[in-house]
Amino acid sequence: MKIFYKALAALLLTTALYLPSYAQNSPIREVGSVNNVNISGQKVSLTTDRNNHVEVTVYTPTVVRVRMDKQPLGKDFSYAVVTQPQQTKVNITQNDKEVTIQTDSLQARITKNPFSVAFLTRDGKVINQDEEGLTTSWIGEEVTTYKKMQKGERFIGLGEKTGGLDRRGSGYTNWNTDAYAYTTNQDPLYTTFPFYIGIHNGLNYGIFFDNSYQSDFNFGASNDRFSSFGAQGGEMDYYFFYHTKLADIIGSYTFLTGRMELPPLWSLGYQQNRYSYYPETEVFRIAQTLREKRIPADGITLDIHYMDAYKLFTWDKTRFPDPAAMNKKLKDMGFRTTVIVDPGIKIEEDYGAYERGVKDDVFLKYPDGKYYAGEVWPGWTHFPDFTSEKGREWWKKEIKFFADTNVDGFWNDMNEIATWGQKMPNNVLFNFEGNITTHKEGRNVYGLQMARASYEGARQHMPNKRPFILSRAGYSGSQRYSAIWTGDNRAEDSHMLLGIRLLNSLGVTGVSFSAMDIGGFTGNAPVGLFARWIQLGAFTPYFRNHTGVNTRSAEPWAFGEEVTEIARNFINLRYRLMPYIYSNMYESTQNGQPLMRTLAIDYTHDDKVYNSEFDSQFQFGKAFLIMPFESTKTYGKVYFPRGKWYDLWTGEVKQGNREEMIGVQYNKLPIYVKESSIIPMQSLVQHTGEMPTDTLTIHVYHGDVANSFVYYEDDGESYDYQKGAFYKRTITYDPRRKTITFGDVEGNFKTKFNHVKVMLHGFDAKTRFQYNGKRTDVREDFASFIDPVSRFDPQGTANPQIGYKVRSMVVRNDNGRFTVGY
Repeated sequence: MKIFYKALAALLLTTALYLPSYAQNSPIREVGSVNNVNISGQKVSLTTDRNNHVEVTVYTPTVVRVRMDKQPLGKDFSYAVVTQPQQTKVNITQNDKEVTIQTDSLQARITKNPFSVAFLTRDGKVINQDEEGLTTSWIGEEVTTYKKMQKGERFIGLGEKTGGLDRRGSGYTNWNTDAYAYTTNQDPLYTTFPFYIGIHNGLNYGIFFDNSYQSDFNFGASNDRFSSFGAQGGEMDYYFFYHTKLADIIGSYTFLTGRMELPPLWSLGYQQNRYSYYPETEVFRIAQTLREKRIPADGITLDIHYMDAYKLFTWDKTRFPDPAAMNKKLKDMGFRTTVIVDPGIKIEEDYGAYERGVKDDVFLKYPDGKYYAGEVWPGWTHFPDFTSEKGREWWKKEIKFFADTNVDGFWNDMNEIATWGQKMPNNVLFNFEGNITTHKEGRNVYGLQMARASYEGARQHMPNKRPFILSRAGYSGSQRYSAIWTGDNRAEDSHMLLGIRLLNSLGVTGVSFSAMDIGGFTGNAPVGLFARWIQLGAFTPYFRNHTGVNTRSAEPWAFGEEVTEIARNFINLRYRLMPYIYSNMYESTQNGQPLMRTLAIDYTHDDKVYNSEFDSQFQFGKAFLIMPFESTKTYGKVYFPRGKWYDLWTGEVKQGNREEMIGVQYNKLPIYVKESSIIPMQSLVQHTGEMPTDTLTIHVYHGDVANSFVYYEDDGESYDYQKGAFYKRTITYDPRRKTITFGDVEGNFKTKFNHVKVMLHGFDAKTRFQYNGKRTDVREDFASFIDPVSRFDPQGTANPQIGYKVRSMVVRNDNGRFTVGY
């Protein structure tokens, strides 16, 4: 009998082990098996035997949305998503085992028992699939989806995240944090961009997890089984993207979450910042010195010391007695003023913004109706609820204060929300567009909504004038309203290189307009570090030199004559490249492609670009290959992707798909130009409001691959381009036909350039050229990208003109099509 009971016990134990987890009174709630399917158009709605609810919707032929919750799905609301499902040809079928959704680009297979989702190519290759046995589950209110890691799978993205380009083996948390002087492996930082791209076996896909609660992503950290994404509350709500090209995934993601508007041209120029420039005489000293030293610049930024006792919507009348006049004088000198705006409103009677905020009842509250107070720069403050229309409307009215004093830019800071103690209570309530929620769901979108309110307020009070908005905190969709900068970095070589990777990763997640503090915010940059950083800064989207309080001066001239010259040379190059930069920013408004590009975008399946030795290399547009190095390096290893690459400085050609050890010079970065590139440049100006000469120079590099470039121009200031006041033409290089073709001009804006000078790089010296089919003469020319302004050392050769011989021709810049043949 004992033997019988022992056998029975063993059988029961074995049976229990193989029962589904939910049958064992598990604390983990699984999705379960599908017991009902409803197909309606492009949407499949399902329920499971665990009473969970699921919707799978085709958004476009390449985008599929998956929603699920433990109760019937709630109101469909998102701060990030701005598009509705597009009418798509979809074939949906089902049998006892699965539901199959098929578009012309992909198929989604929904297994019924238990529920899981797999995404496949049309010919059946697995792109991405749920991890069998785990799929999606809940632990309390926390919801997580588990994905099977494919062999050799890599992961990039998530925006502002430290570490290497490839996220494999790491985990990350999204919880917008005031991360002062963060380390190079610290997480989380200031923003939340819950979008990543998976890469494996010649395939690439994207996943955007649209949930603003604290979220966590695991790409094989502490496990060898799965990648996962989940949040502390809310729905499981994600979008799956599939394209054969990684760039198109970015395009679809930004189609979903929106793209940047064209920034004002001045915001692409050099910006001189400090915490802080005051009083007014110091601001003018900085502006005048920039002009005297012939260092081009377009902007000066004022930090919190411009305010009266750090109270927002005030000016310190002792330091800045007439801000409107000051800003007008700066504008006459070619400078635009940007001011910092923090969300905290000081609790103080007779302080106008506070009194108006209380009157309009716009501040965040506790559940008992009392306003939440936190301590920041001015002392104890209240915070506008930017997740309410009422709060945003109040802020928009207040922005008029700055518009009336000739301010052009608005720097949104401390909007994580940052408060002393860094522990905002979770029972603070956010309106969330009438769907009242807590700090746990509202925090990560607060910075996005503040930037939105600043942008909309500036638009309202600066009619037909593009404002510049910069924000520290953000969420997916922030690119619609603001640039993002990477916060309070350190004056260290490791932070300089980390900053490059942060900006590249932001570019993957839709943020084309981004910045880091050149020279480092905390600490004092050594001379060599500043020299290297300012060179790199010329190839970042928003070019911002900034340092903190109690640091030594960090203007270019503060580091001696040689560094002043190095800074001037690279800032000059930046301004000569303005037609190239502006055209690339226009492209970003059309397809979401970043100006600053990780090599993974164009060389996705090249393993070398993910190597830690090379993963800080990047492209500036598609033409330039930038190779960052620590300031202490005099040589180092670089990687040239496939193709041919021209040394920018010498014209020497390097063959791609190989590593090389190169020397690194103190006064110039290693920069290469991709074969077949088309690069428009202008003459040097001291600010973007200054008119260049009337000749647009087009540099064309000989190559074996076809290429095209969309040249774009408008007034750089207004929204008239939306009414057709733009100038656009496509320039095409065709090595098969041996032609360089300038297409017909689109738009009705009159270009600044009456002539086009075509500079021909790498073409055989014996080549004969034609213009519109008729032979034309070309002349010997000199291609120089650094033309020194001064000879600071009369006994040395530290500042030579750098360049090489090419051939060129000058033609009329007619609006009709014309061709250069060779």
